[in-house]
Amino acid sequence: MDFAEWEPHYLEILDYFGFDRAGDEEAGRLLSTLLECDNLLSLASLVHGNDITVCGNAPCLKDELGKISGIVVAADAAAEVLDAHGIFPDAVFTDLDGATDRFIELNCEGTIMVIHAHGDNMPLLRHWVPRFKGKVIGTTQSTPLPHVYNFGGFTDGDRAVFAADELGASHITLAGFDLDDKNVDPLKRGKLFWARKLLALLGHDI
Repeated sequence: MDFAEWEPHYLEILDYFGFDRAGDEEAGRLLSTLLECDNLLSLASLVHGNDITVCGNAPCLKDELGKISGIVVAADAAAEVLDAHGIFPDAVFTDLDGATDRFIELNCEGTIMVIHAHGDNMPLLRHWVPRFKGKVIGTTQSTPLPHVYNFGGFTDGDRAVFAADELGASHITLAGFDLDDKNVDPLKRGKLFWARKLLALLGHDI
C-alpha cells in the first residue's frame, strides 16, 4: 500500500485517538538519523514468494504454535514467546515497548528488526536502536523518509501483515491474534478495533 492510499486511513486513526501527526513525524526523522544503512532488500528477499506466518502476542499464541510454518514474523514481545518454544523469529516488528536484551541477541543471530517510530517512543528509539548490530529497518505510520518506510498498518501485528503483503508474500497465516480480547484498557481496545478494520482491507477477516 503506497502512502497516498494509506494516508486517509492514517488521518482517520489520528482523529479517532487524538494523536499528533507532528510527533509521529518527529519520531520518524529521529529514527532516520539513527539508521546508518538500509536493509529493505534483506526483508524483501525473506518475504517475497514465500509463505509467511505473522504471530501476534495475544495469549492464544501458545495454543496456536502448531499452525506456524514458513517464514516466521513476530509482533514485538511475541518474539520471546516463540523463542521460548524453540521457534526462531525471522523478523520482528516492534515499536520497542516490549523490547528486552533478548531482542539484541536475536538480531545478532539473524533476526531482522523492523523498528517503528511514533510520537510516544522517541526515548525508546534513542535507547535501543544504536544497540542493534544486525539488520534493522525503520517504519513510520506517517510520511516515509530515508531508511524509514510506510507499508501501512498501525499496531505491530497488522503492520507486519501489511509489510508481508506489500513485499510479495505468497500466503500469509495469522497466529496469536485475539481482536475480541475484553481484558484490555480502552486504548488497547481501540487499537484492536483498528487492527481488525485494517486487516480486513487485505482480506483477513478475524
